[in-house]
Amino acid sequence: MANSPDTVHPIKAYGYGATDTSGTFSPLTFSRRVTGDKDVRFKVLYCGICHSDLHFAKNEWGVTTYPVVPGHEIVGVVTEVGSKVEKFKVGDTVGVGCLVGSCRSCQSCSNDLEQYCPKMILTYSVPYFDGTITYGGYSDHMVSDEHFVLRWPQNLPLDSGAPLLCAGITTYSPLRHYGLDKPGTKLGVVGLGGLGHVAVKMAKAFGAEVTVFSTTPAKKQEALEGLKADHFIVTKDLEQMQAATGTLDGIIDTVSASHAIAAFLNVLKTDGKLVLVGVPEKPHELPAFPLIMGRKIVGGSNIGGLKETQEMLDFSAKHGITADVEVVPIDYVNTAMDRLLKSDVRYRFVIDVANSLKAPLNEH
Repeated sequence: MANSPDTVHPIKAYGYGATDTSGTFSPLTFSRRVTGDKDVRFKVLYCGICHSDLHFAKNEWGVTTYPVVPGHEIVGVVTEVGSKVEKFKVGDTVGVGCLVGSCRSCQSCSNDLEQYCPKMILTYSVPYFDGTITYGGYSDHMVSDEHFVLRWPQNLPLDSGAPLLCAGITTYSPLRHYGLDKPGTKLGVVGLGGLGHVAVKMAKAFGAEVTVFSTTPAKKQEALEGLKADHFIVTKDLEQMQAATGTLDGIIDTVSASHAIAAFLNVLKTDGKLVLVGVPEKPHELPAFPLIMGRKIVGGSNIGGLKETQEMLDFSAKHGITADVEVVPIDYVNTAMDRLLKSDVRYRFVIDVANSLKAPLNEH
């Protein structure tokens, strides 16, 4: 960009950002647009740390625009609304997830599937409609078109609820779309991390019988006692995997590390569904034989549209679903990223932005 980030727009903003592929975060001053007719401006209270934030900070997906201010699990309180805003008022508690824009006219948008719009705009590190770069929730405040702002349910905690804006909808949407939300469904969840632990909670709330698959035997107690899963299988134990053959209606695979999926196809019943929501660096090998012999399908799913995300938040509030979180100050973000890389968090970091982000000295 020709202009520096702090002069592109008239409204000063500050937060933590990464400026190169080292992915190291430091305080950053930038700017946000004035509140448009349909815009909602809000003070950021909490923002979850997603694995995507780490990928973007280090440009591991090759699409990052620096400086990058990540964060797409954002909860805050409205400070200003545009003249044509209908759904929100000053003082409302709101959330913004992974999207801040879409074309609003394509077939996907017309069907409330903004996440599949070819022109969807991510919450950070991509060009907005005006050509300027979007900045996420590791910041003092946000501004978004009201269509992409979510009403926060009154009894949903702000800190532990924040990760639902990514991890929650990423697991809720495929359960609904693939018909795995019926009571009595026998469901597998592969991986017990940020996505996996929320998937277990969502599935249990739908009334499913849940089997957790993990490479880590030490997670058995957490899965069965902490998350109330019904069964736990160590994927490296061939005897356990063999015993589970043909027992599950569906599986949500949340793992983002490279792993073989053939064994999970064998665990499915006839017409079973393996749904991928994790994104490994290397493509999966997909054997045809187990698919053909059981009329099984492999599918995928990406977050959810705004209507479904609101539905998910309301469902979570009704059933008491939140993420298991460790709340940290914003100056801890580099340590949090290092720990996230080692899977050393149970299960999601959330930044207490409002109580830890200090304005630059010249802003006081």
